[in-house]
Amino acid sequence: MFRLKPGPAPTRWDLDAEAVAVKIRWFGLVVGYLYANFGPAADPTPLNVILALGFAFTALDTYLSWRGRVVLGAFPLVVSCMEALFIGLLCYTDGGLESPFRYYYILSLVCAGIRYSPAVTGVTFGLDCLSYVVLFLTLPADRRGGASLVLGLIVLGWVTWAAVALARLLRRVGDQLSGLNHQLRENQALLEERMAERTRELQESQAQVLHQEKMAAFGLLAAGIAHEVGNPLTSISTLVQMLERRDPDDYTRERLGLVTTQLTRIQAILRELVTFSRPASDTRVRVCLKTIIDEALGIAKYYKGVKGREVRADIPAGLPPLVGVRDQLVQVFFNLVLNAIDATGKGGKVVISARATGGTLVATVADDGHGIDPKHRERLFRPYFTTKRHGTGLGLFVTQKLVHAHGGTVGCESHPGEGTTFRLVFPLAPPPAAPADLTGGSLSHAT
Repeated sequence: MFRLKPGPAPTRWDLDAEAVAVKIRWFGLVVGYLYANFGPAADPTPLNVILALGFAFTALDTYLSWRGRVVLGAFPLVVSCMEALFIGLLCYTDGGLESPFRYYYILSLVCAGIRYSPAVTGVTFGLDCLSYVVLFLTLPADRRGGASLVLGLIVLGWVTWAAVALARLLRRVGDQLSGLNHQLRENQALLEERMAERTRELQESQAQVLHQEKMAAFGLLAAGIAHEVGNPLTSISTLVQMLERRDPDDYTRERLGLVTTQLTRIQAILRELVTFSRPASDTRVRVCLKTIIDEALGIAKYYKGVKGREVRADIPAGLPPLVGVRDQLVQVFFNLVLNAIDATGKGGKVVISARATGGTLVATVADDGHGIDPKHRERLFRPYFTTKRHGTGLGLFVTQKLVHAHGGTVGCESHPGEGTTFRLVFPLAPPPAAPADLTGGSLSHAT
C-alpha cells in the first residue's frame, strides 16, 4: 500500500515562527468577528461562516504547534492557496476592494515571510495578487477602482519585500546567536574538563604528600621502637651468655638456647622493620626482581592476615635485572601482596610470578579471593578510594604512580567470586656496555 512519507522534523525556527503566525491569525480572527458582528455589515451570517472556517484551521494549527508540529509543514503552498482563497471570499462577501478584510493579505504575507523561504514567500505574494485581481474582476464595472487595485498591489509588494528582509535579518541574528551559544557550551565543557583535571591533579598531589608524611612518621616510629626494644634485648642477651658460661645443667642449657633463638628472631624482625622504614633513596640501580619480591614478602609475613593463607612466589632464576629505585619497587609489591591477602579468606592463595618477554619483564600478583565489583573498576587507582573498613585508599594509587615512574604499566583483571590478578609490565634494563677495545681491533686471549 502506498504511504505518504512524513516530512522532515520542524526546526526550532519553524516552531517559533509558527507560534508567531498563530498569534497573528488569532488577532485577525478576533478583529474580524468584532467587525462582522458590530460593524456596518447588514447580514453578518456569511462572514461568520467564512470566519468559522478560519477559526477551525487556526485551532488545528494551535494544537499542532503545542505538540511541536507544523500544520501542512511539508506543503506550505497549500496553506498559501487556502489563505488567498479565504481572504478573497471575505473581501467579496463584505463588498470588494474597500473591505477592511483586505488587510488580511498583509498579515498573510508577514506570516509567510517569517515562516517560509523567500521563494515560497514570493509565490505566496503571487497567489495573493491573483486573489486580489480576481476579486477586482468579479466586481461590477461601476465598483472597480483601478487606482485601488494598483495601490493594493504596490502595498502587497512592499510588505513582501519588508517581510523577507526582516526574516533574513532575524535568521542571520539567530544563526549568529546559535553559533555563539554553541561556542559558549564548548568553552564551558572545556573549562569544566580542565577544572576536573586540575582537581584530580591536586588530589593526587595531596595523596602523595600524605603518603610521604605517613611513611616518614612510620620510619621515625620504627627507629624509636628498634632503639627502645634493642637496649633491653642486648641486656637480656648478655645475661643469657653469662648464664651459659657458668656450666648449667642440660635442662637449663636447652632452655637458654631457646631464649637465645627467640632473641635472635626478635633482632632479625627489628632489622627488617628498620630497613623497610629507612628514608627512601631515589638512586636508580640495577636490581634483581627475585630479591625485591623476597624482601617484600619478608615484611608482609608479619601481617596478621597472613595466617591461614598460602603466599608464595614462583620467580624463575636468571631473569634479567631492572633499573629502578629499590625501596620503591619493594613498596609496589608489598602493597599488592597486602591487598591480595585482604581479598582472600582462610585457606586462600596468593601467588607472585614473573617472566621476561619481548624486552619487558611481566610480573603478576594473583589471588583467589572475592574479586572486585565491576562498578568499582574505574575508580580502583584513584586516591582515597577504598572498599576496606579501615583503608586509606592510597595503596593502589601510590603503586600505580611508582610503576609509571619506572616506565611501566599496571593493570587489573578481576571476576567477582573468582579472584583478582594485577599485571605489572616493566622495561628491561639495557645490557651493560661492552669493554672498550683499546687496541683498535677485536679482543683476543693472549697465547
